[in-house]
Amino acid sequence: MIGIVVTGHGNFGSGLTSSVNLIAGNPANYEYVDFIESYSTDDLDRELRKAFDKLSDCEGIIVMSDLPGGSPFKTAVMVGQEYDNIHVIGGTNLPMIVEITMARTMIEDVDALVDMALTTGKDQIVKFEIKKPTQVDEESDGI
Repeated sequence: MIGIVVTGHGNFGSGLTSSVNLIAGNPANYEYVDFIESYSTDDLDRELRKAFDKLSDCEGIIVMSDLPGGSPFKTAVMVGQEYDNIHVIGGTNLPMIVEITMARTMIEDVDALVDMALTTGKDQIVKFEIKKPTQVDEESDGI
């Protein structure tokens, strides 16, 4: 199975994990790493390594971070280079995590899961609009 690590600023990882657990149950081979205010990037580095080591039996690991280019993203990229088959995604949202958490029970190709996460993340960003009915000209015959 592919492992998942969710990380980000503040309680991003634990917060999204709480939602994932509610929607999809407590997934196996899933870790989160928060980057709390008292942490340095060295602390974040240490915690990411612990998470990667816990998932060392996985065929690959997808790291899902909040901001592309932020400290959790950059640290995951740097630490991930020392491991095999780690993929880091920035700009993570809840639909992405839920989709791949459930899909990885059937899909074992880490690249396919990464592509699925990116597609889902983009597709699930929507704007709700109320469409008002158009008015019929009273002088016309309604056609």
